[in-house]
Amino acid sequence: MQSKYLAPLAAAVSLALIGTAQADERYIVAFKEGKGPQVKAAAQGLGGQVKLELKAQNALAMALPAQALKGLQNNPNVDFVEADVKRYPLAQTVPYGITMVQAPLVSDAFAANRTVCIIDSGYDNSHEDLSSNSVTGSSDPTGAGDWFDDTNHHGTHVAGTIAAYDNSVGVVGVNPHGTLKLHIVKVFDENGWAYSSSLVGALNKCVENGANVINMSLGGSLKSRTEDQAFTQAYNNGVLSVAAAGNDGNTRHSYPASYNSVISVAAIDQNKAHADFSQRTSQVELSAPGVSVLSTVPMGTALVASASVGSSDFEAIGMEGSPLGSPSGALADCGTGESTCDADQKICLIARGNISFADKVLACQNGGGLGAIIYNNEPGALNGTLGEVVTAIPSVGVTADDGALMLGQLGQSATVDIGQGNYAYYDGTSMATPHVAGVAALVWSHHDSCSAAEIRSALTATAEDLGVAGRDDSFGYGLVQAKAADDYLSANPCGSGSGGNGGNPGKGKGGKK
Repeated sequence: MQSKYLAPLAAAVSLALIGTAQADERYIVAFKEGKGPQVKAAAQGLGGQVKLELKAQNALAMALPAQALKGLQNNPNVDFVEADVKRYPLAQTVPYGITMVQAPLVSDAFAANRTVCIIDSGYDNSHEDLSSNSVTGSSDPTGAGDWFDDTNHHGTHVAGTIAAYDNSVGVVGVNPHGTLKLHIVKVFDENGWAYSSSLVGALNKCVENGANVINMSLGGSLKSRTEDQAFTQAYNNGVLSVAAAGNDGNTRHSYPASYNSVISVAAIDQNKAHADFSQRTSQVELSAPGVSVLSTVPMGTALVASASVGSSDFEAIGMEGSPLGSPSGALADCGTGESTCDADQKICLIARGNISFADKVLACQNGGGLGAIIYNNEPGALNGTLGEVVTAIPSVGVTADDGALMLGQLGQSATVDIGQGNYAYYDGTSMATPHVAGVAALVWSHHDSCSAAEIRSALTATAEDLGVAGRDDSFGYGLVQAKAADDYLSANPCGSGSGGNGGNPGKGKGGKK
């Protein structure tokens, strides 16, 4: 998936590498004060063509054949020469998960009759993709802060998946036209945790503010009797709660997802494979995309990354915790980065595996490297973290396929670029959950006479079966499908006796769809 947020950047050409450049490519030639006419004449005499004069910058944009580059390399009137790199229009992208759950196939024109309550870390109301939504909010009385101040970033990412606005920039959500009502309840601050009593208090706030669907991209391993009773009461009163199955990659239950009154959501990747971190339990009910999910984060807090080698541009994801920067240098193969790499003034190409991402970056840094590109050892994007380790050089992740291509370009000029942005890739069942919550609200908006139980039953009845036939502990009933559920309820209206069963769909019963 190509995205403007991973805007490709061509590598700058150093004078040492000018001789290898292809003929008649575009370059910017910066000249010393007052030496423009001499440089222009020299370049034109060698076949160069002036494309643009940048008088304020003492520079010329030129198409230069190889002989002109060689001539300029040693010209005493030239300050520097660099590639006239390409820039691309900023355009909106549709994250893969939005299409995978069939959201674009169902109109959100009626979504004003639904309210999704997001219990999380807050919501950046100034965000370019969220400010047009119909949104209200509450803050946890125990002191998490204002609901519109998201210092944790998690809640804003969740909100974007549900309702990022279709406005020609950024991303789009499951409900992209600002019709869906949102209510935000903040329970997390930068510490990233809250008490179960705060969650119950947040649930009460959601109910008081008319929530039909509650999104909880959160959880913990211990039950709470108070929570269980509260969510059961909300469900019986017509509120559909959706929660993350958990990210520990084991078979333990996570709560509130594992209460019978709550839909538990597992995570899958771009290939509809079960995410290795997603917990597998008898309570898992539905699956949704939760790997490398692109969504909104508070303005200016994201890492926007790109990589290029030679004339090739590659999509990249900045390592969480990476410093900003845009270094260039020859590309060097550093293997798996398990020892210090001889990479003085170079960009390190490193394979994933065996040691932490932070140790790989440090091996590059300690060898004099200027930046690190780590390529995956399995299909899909590489969205890594440096944890608590502080590094001095920018680092990004790329796919295994792109890593293989780069291995064929060793020695060429490479650039790693990391800057600030407004969108980020996150992994987790937390990212899968808002796909389901958003779809539930979208489908329900077309069938507003249905009960919460009937909507829930329709979602499970029409999910795309994944894994073994029928319900299983990894995928539940399968991948949530908005269009299929909408069609199902149109053919089997609620209250007709042939639609939803009106009760618990039988979490963990293992029945076939």
